[in-house]
Amino acid sequence: MKEALANTPEDATREHAGEMRYIARQPILDQRGHLYGYSLLFDTGSDGVIGGKDREAARTILDDVVLFGLERLTGGLPAFIRCTSEALSDQLVAVLPAASTVLCIPESVKLSSFLLDACRNLKNAGFRLALADFTWSPEPHPLLELVDYVKVDLNRLDALGREKLRQQLHGLKVVMVADRVDTQEGYRAACEDGFTLFQGYYFCHPELIQNAKIPANRLFHFEILRQLQKETLDLKKLCPLVMRDASLVLRLLRLVNSPVCALRNEVNSVESAIIMLGENTFRRVANLAILREINAEQPAELLHMALVRARFCELSASHANLNPNEQYLLGMLSLLPAMLRYPMEKLAPELPLRPEIRQVLLGEATPERSLLAWAEAHERNQPSECYTISKTYGLSEQKLNQFFVDAVMWDMATPRVTA
Repeated sequence: MKEALANTPEDATREHAGEMRYIARQPILDQRGHLYGYSLLFDTGSDGVIGGKDREAARTILDDVVLFGLERLTGGLPAFIRCTSEALSDQLVAVLPAASTVLCIPESVKLSSFLLDACRNLKNAGFRLALADFTWSPEPHPLLELVDYVKVDLNRLDALGREKLRQQLHGLKVVMVADRVDTQEGYRAACEDGFTLFQGYYFCHPELIQNAKIPANRLFHFEILRQLQKETLDLKKLCPLVMRDASLVLRLLRLVNSPVCALRNEVNSVESAIIMLGENTFRRVANLAILREINAEQPAELLHMALVRARFCELSASHANLNPNEQYLLGMLSLLPAMLRYPMEKLAPELPLRPEIRQVLLGEATPERSLLAWAEAHERNQPSECYTISKTYGLSEQKLNQFFVDAVMWDMATPRVTA
């Protein structure tokens, strides 16, 4: 029976995901902090660029993406993919879905009339184009009149370059994307320079409130999380805690009553939700609702990063001989400082974790932190660091890549609930 089930399309896709080469997914946000799309980076040995001398490798990667489904990695949002001149000229990228693909062309690519014609043909076919790693030069780049986006690495710009860049792009119908925006200061500077899209983890590093106290309702949330970790739920203790936060109750009931749960009867109380869903399902719904409530004032992508980390750590736990429930909570809580804008040093003592796991969140390198460390390196597109971590702890890179893709798919299927 197992062999027969493995041949279903869903299982075949899951097995194929394990064979996919390393792929990192970095969010691109707009000025309001809303998710605009994702930049997809592949382990090609050339900074994630599709193409180059190894055309067979490029074809393999593109085939992987097509077979797996690009929209499954991005939720249907635009996918920014870096390409070489060969991938464009040979029309290798033509197998990708044009409507949801932005082809990023590094500024260093040597242009020819043949390549320019290939870019025009791809654009006529529905692809959008982006000029990546753009810097100011005395002569305007030939692609500026053709591309839809200009991506600028902020680390390569000085004050003079910023001013000249503004002048050169003024009047052009292009969307300016700031790349490697990793601090709030960099984000503010990019906004002043006219950028409207931002790639980087600045939203993971908000300005922390050092001297404030943790709000009382957040302490209730931590206590609820503590109750949810018990082997058997104590409804007499749990339900009154949940009912003390009206917003949390509303979120819980919306999630429980959503079509995803496929319940025949409506749920009108926390207690009935637990009884009808069962403890395990309720734990997951409650964890999600609490995390949404905690993250209410921050970009939604923070929540999804936390959920992907949590699911990845949970799926990988047995492979690393770790506790799945504990690893899920570890991944979920790892972005709490960004959500609450409080230092982890102040948050850790209140978290429902073993002292050893609290130390992990404070940065201590232990086997319990191996999966979280791998996920963090993967988010930053550091394949060599991922390899070092997996080798140190005797983990399979292929399995970890598969678990990460599975975690992304699970997050994409998570019900979206509005406030």
